[in-house]
Amino acid sequence: MKLISWNVNGLRSCVNKGFVDTFKDLNADIFCLQETKLQEGQIELDLEGYYDFWNYAEKKGYSGTAVFTKQKPLSASYGMGIEEHDKEGRVITLEFDKFYLINVYTPNSKRGLERLDYRMQWEDDFRKYLLKLNEDKPVVMCGDLNVAHKEIDLKNPKTNRKNAGFTDEERDKMTELIEAGFIDTFRYFYPDKEDAYSWWSNFAKSRERNVGWRIDYFIASQSFKDELCDAFICPEYFGSDHCPVGLSIK
Repeated sequence: MKLISWNVNGLRSCVNKGFVDTFKDLNADIFCLQETKLQEGQIELDLEGYYDFWNYAEKKGYSGTAVFTKQKPLSASYGMGIEEHDKEGRVITLEFDKFYLINVYTPNSKRGLERLDYRMQWEDDFRKYLLKLNEDKPVVMCGDLNVAHKEIDLKNPKTNRKNAGFTDEERDKMTELIEAGFIDTFRYFYPDKEDAYSWWSNFAKSRERNVGWRIDYFIASQSFKDELCDAFICPEYFGSDHCPVGLSIK
């Protein structure tokens, strides 16, 4: 079973840059999107053979998530049941026979770290949400988590130490999540792989020079470890400042 996650940085824009061809080429069983930046009725997508689920932000042209799945889920829910967090369309949860699939677009702490305090509260609440689901069955969570966990996960760790996405606070929350019983699947398979990134700044030909960050993840419950086959990053696909990332499971 092949799972793909991609921050498309505006789905309408991405569609004009070959999204449908990429979607068909990757041929995922479950395809998760973040930062769709649209409202209901603003796009028509002909993705035959897939059930689709959308969570829109109240604010127009902002945030938003979507999931396309070949297999019909047992149930679907939106948000995590906390009004403060659920206005921005950031979470979709689908229940399948053997696991919960959670697609998430984690809030960015923003320039100047103006949203860092909110981000810390989000991290605690989201971790509790995952742990509650994990009591019932294993969790596979994916999306743009807006953090490079370790120094190996970005090109220039020293100069980015106090920048959004690489603050000690954000990295510590990621460590806390992992230690609560979860696996960073890419590092599980490739603990020492360098220069493996999923996002590049639009400045100074960063992508061309592979000056990037790995901030897009598949995270799985420890109890799901034996179902994992491989994790991968797909930098050959364009259309966004992020590239797709994937997970293969039994």
